[in-house]
Amino acid sequence: MRMFMTKTFLLVALMFVSVLFGMQQANLGIQNMKGFNDANFKGAFTVQENENGEIQASILGNKVSSHDLQQKKEKLEGMKAYNFFSSMGKKLSGGLSAATEKMIHFLTDLVKGI
Repeated sequence: MRMFMTKTFLLVALMFVSVLFGMQQANLGIQNMKGFNDANFKGAFTVQENENGEIQASILGNKVSSHDLQQKKEKLEGMKAYNFFSSMGKKLSGGLSAATEKMIHFLTDLVKGI
């Protein structure tokens, strides 16, 4: 049993090191494919804090603010689009809540009657 556990542990450790090595090689491959190392190259999603302590986010280089998100939310609420699955979910949750409430009242009445 001890030999089995030792072999298993060594195999898992080897796999872990292999995954880390593979990730490093993939990163180097991406940098080589790009052709140059640009420090200004940013990821798809960045979050920064400015001097005032406000947090600024950008997605694919486009700045996103909470005001933009609020406007989009208001626009979506104004559209009043019908979502079949949302309405079915609301009906299902309402029915389950009512059934659970009736079951609890029934059980409490049953226990009080004893």
